[in-house]
Amino acid sequence: MWMFYKVGPNPRSWSGAYLKSKDDGKTWSKPVILPAGLLGPTKNKPILLSDGRVLCPSSVESYRAWTGWVERFKPDGTDWKRFGPIVYPGTNQGLIQPTLIEVRPGRVRAFLRSTRLIGCVCSADSRDGGRTWSPARRTVLPNPNSGIDAVRLESGAVVMVYNHTDSARTPLNAAISQDGGETWSRPRVLEDGPGEYSYPAVIQTSDGSIHATYTYQRRTIGHCTFTEGWLSE
Repeated sequence: MWMFYKVGPNPRSWSGAYLKSKDDGKTWSKPVILPAGLLGPTKNKPILLSDGRVLCPSSVESYRAWTGWVERFKPDGTDWKRFGPIVYPGTNQGLIQPTLIEVRPGRVRAFLRSTRLIGCVCSADSRDGGRTWSPARRTVLPNPNSGIDAVRLESGAVVMVYNHTDSARTPLNAAISQDGGETWSRPRVLEDGPGEYSYPAVIQTSDGSIHATYTYQRRTIGHCTFTEGWLSE
């Protein structure tokens, strides 16, 4: 088990770090600080690729430049390499916090949070396991400069949790795609009260259930569970 985290006061000056556990989180190794220039996963979870490498979705926020990257490494924690950037044509102040799926062996798709300059979730593709990337392009999903997360289910479908609006962090929604993110279902509502429901994380557990966690009004963490069938109704 790996736990990635950041050390530092803000995204412009933090360093990436991780701990490892061999007993399901009961005890942990000493912290490992990544070399300067490597951050590990900025918000969303890494994925294990079909070639045996781990791919981390990463991004850098600096002066007037927000840009997505990925980092590849071996499961033993060696041979880290960074690839990218993943950018939207015409602006370097646009995309952060990618979430990754492997559509098929070697073919990786990134979905990225955007600033309001772009106003929607963007996607980009790699055909070589994350080493090179297409320019980012808009999807049909709106994005109000808020975090997103996606997961590829055992069925091959892709679930996205995001805010289906261009102006706020409510409502919080989930949608499903049967074609790797080209088209999406009608968004289902997870939360729609006033305030903020943001920074989601989504996984599928071994029983097939889909679980999402998210910031609830910036006071606590919300959790919900749903099924693939519910999203497709």
